Amino acid sequence: MLTHAAAIVSAAAAVVPQGVLLPESVVQSAPFKVLAAFVAINTLIYGTLAAAKALPKVYAPAWFGGRNRRAQNRSIFPEPPERDS
Repeated sequence: MLTHAAAIVSAAAAVVPQGVLLPESVVQSAPFKVLAAFVAINTLIYGTLAAAKALPKVYAPAWFGGRNRRAQNRSIFPEPPERDS
């Protein structure tokens, strides 16, 4: 049974060219080219978004060296007393 199926597949491969899905007139048409360009741009965008999501987050304040701290503590919790050395 398997050899019979293999014979049918090889006979079909001899009749139908391999890799041809659409006629050349369709592939060379303007609407197909627009669709192909849209798919290409969409693939690049989603690939870029996937890569950006996989990378660690970048925090802009870490780029600058200064410590942007307040002059006074504005917390509702009191500061611990300072130790005398």
